[in-house]
Amino acid sequence: MHAMTFRGPGQPSWEEVPDPQIEDSTDAIVRVDAVTICGTDLHILKGDVPEVTPGRILGHEAVGTVTEVGQGVRTRKVGDRVLISCISACGACRFCKEGRYGQCLGGGGWILGHLIDGTQAESVRVPFADMSTHPIPEDITDEQMLMLADILPTSHEVGVLSGQVRPGDVVVIVGAGPIGLAAIMTARLYSPGHIVVVDVVDSRLDAAAKLGADSTLNSGREDVRACIAQLTDDLGADVVMEAVGVPETFELSVDLVRPGGHVANIGVHGAPATLHLERIWIRDLTITTGLVDTNSTPTLIQLIRSGRLDPAPMITHRFDMSEFPRAYDVFARAGETGALKVLVSRTAPQ
Repeated sequence: MHAMTFRGPGQPSWEEVPDPQIEDSTDAIVRVDAVTICGTDLHILKGDVPEVTPGRILGHEAVGTVTEVGQGVRTRKVGDRVLISCISACGACRFCKEGRYGQCLGGGGWILGHLIDGTQAESVRVPFADMSTHPIPEDITDEQMLMLADILPTSHEVGVLSGQVRPGDVVVIVGAGPIGLAAIMTARLYSPGHIVVVDVVDSRLDAAAKLGADSTLNSGREDVRACIAQLTDDLGADVVMEAVGVPETFELSVDLVRPGGHVANIGVHGAPATLHLERIWIRDLTITTGLVDTNSTPTLIQLIRSGRLDPAPMITHRFDMSEFPRAYDVFARAGETGALKVLVSRTAPQ
């Protein structure tokens, strides 16, 4: 089969690799029908995730069809259409029993495209298939379901739930990439009073407005701190979500929150950021970080089925699998191309 592999910083490669095989009784082999690229994959290609070694197949988001199951798999069978979660879970360890699947001690957590071969391939081995896949309901499209592999549960859990968004809150989301846009959609479920989105790319700010942001700020042209102060009578935002992953945006997020407020860091950081405790200790701030657990995925599935969520409009570009290198190029140059999420499928886009 062919797969997108990591050959070192700045060196992705679409190449022929061996087909995956069942290694443990709880494994399933899934034919990948549609897959996407995550901002974390770009961090890997920059060398920000040193655990990813050359030769690793990239990717941790996909939908597909089960083609083989191990003897220990109980709830999945050949022919099932499934979502492959970005987080694998053994289901038996201390953290899995708490629903903190991202911290799985039994060989799970974020392993696909990280510690084991991932989903940007024609087929993938999925460990702990009973816990780490979700059946695709007939009334949900592959495109809708694919957005539940990572970005919607990540924004919902690490941003909205950890940030404790409440009705009436002023919420600022720094970064209008896919995670930031998903944070708009999931924050709206909790009736905030005002959502402000900050970015430097106008096309992404336009997308933020279409997905429900009440106002947008281009930090390349506007004084974001002054604008938020004016909006909040100099208090600052109740909740600020950092959805970029660079030191400047984290430090900006801390500056924008009110005393007693909450900064929820969603972005993946590849370099240290300064925490100015000498200035912020007296402000009673709460700062949270975290890896997604995907324990809210079943809830998000139901919200899509009920019509409360529709993440499919986030997909802006579609490619055939043979075009994977081009898909990476378009996604990496999102400021020029306007790409939000790209869809790579087994069949040529229509």
